[in-house]
Amino acid sequence: MGAQTPYSDEFKQEAVQLVTEQGMRRRQMARDRGIDPQPLRRSLAAAATAAPSEPAAATAALARRRRENEQVRMERDIRKKAVGLFARMPQ
Repeated sequence: MGAQTPYSDEFKQEAVQLVTEQGMRRRQMARDRGIDPQPLRRSLAAAATAAPSEPAAATAALARRRRENEQVRMERDIRKKAVGLFARMPQ
């Protein structure tokens, strides 16, 4: 077994960014940087599992806003009906 080279978190994030955002191939990036592709693969896998939390939060916020909008629409419709009823009442 060879000694593992610890890569800094910054280095890992930069490598993941190059692969995910700029479309660089994993093997090519590892070759260019002179690193083993295995730690890069693990970093990419960790980034992929961490990424869904952000869209999940956005999805939850969107669902909450949709419920609030539905509530506001119902209140608006009730007020419209009440105005119509009161307008027809004799004074």
